Amino acid sequence: MTDVSVIILTFNEEKHLARCLQSLQSFTDKIFIVDSFSTDRTVEIAQSMGAVVVQNPWVNYATQFNFGIANTPFKTGWLMRMDADEYVLPELAREITERLPTLAADITGIYVKRRVMFFNRWMRRGGYYPIWLLRLWRRGQGLCEEIWMDEHIKLADQQGSPAQTTQFQHDLVDHNLNNLTWWTQKHNQYAIREAIDLLNIKYNFEDAKRVTPKLFGSQEQRTRFLKLQYASLPLFTRPFLYFLYRYIIRLGFLDGRPGLMWHFLQGLWYRFLVDAKLYEVYHTVGHDKQAIIDYFQSEYGKNLKPGRPHPVS
Repeated sequence: MTDVSVIILTFNEEKHLARCLQSLQSFTDKIFIVDSFSTDRTVEIAQSMGAVVVQNPWVNYATQFNFGIANTPFKTGWLMRMDADEYVLPELAREITERLPTLAADITGIYVKRRVMFFNRWMRRGGYYPIWLLRLWRRGQGLCEEIWMDEHIKLADQQGSPAQTTQFQHDLVDHNLNNLTWWTQKHNQYAIREAIDLLNIKYNFEDAKRVTPKLFGSQEQRTRFLKLQYASLPLFTRPFLYFLYRYIIRLGFLDGRPGLMWHFLQGLWYRFLVDAKLYEVYHTVGHDKQAIIDYFQSEYGKNLKPGRPHPVS
């Protein structure tokens, strides 16, 4: 087995979890699952396939994942981040097995490509492939950003210089099997988090260590830079501009009918919903920082200044 352990967050993932774990078992038997009190067979499946499971109340993704980093029982040299509805292609599993032990000591992070499947079709266009994500890092060298949406693993600088990273050439796959009603309901919840994150850019609700925005930096640095530019555009204008960019300029229309649904729903409907929620906030409580914090607490039960995770007793 390779010197890597995998952290997965779960809540009611019985449709996906066995597929995910099977894809990992060719290179590691060290899998740590932090479950948010699932009510289906998620925990049973995880334990039956050899994963170590703990349950911890959900605050947000970053807090839960950093809980996982702090409390993983495995002392491997490398950690890996996976979502339950993802799986590793055999080619990537072999690459991890073969290349990981050969990396230079100064390499602290590894980027892999993610391909998104929607209605069983690979979303190759619209800027959705390749998406390079930092998914493996040396123990003690990375934490998840403490933000509400689009959280990335942030690597520690090495003696004042940026962390050294490399890329693996094969893919992991994001392929959710739930129906479209589930998808839209989940994105409605995502829209709340996205609204908080956009407001956080303006109001700085929490003092968090973030990925540094940089247009010509790593994938996450470029994503963060572009998000700041997006946040500066007018409400209700930016979703249409973003959709046109993805569907026309980046050739999303070539992804067929699944591509039309994907780019429209994820690139326009969802972004418009986020702006509508922002408009609702401003319309209801105005632009006062404390009033906005109180609004999300009373309306959604969201504490915009969540505490840090605590170790397992």
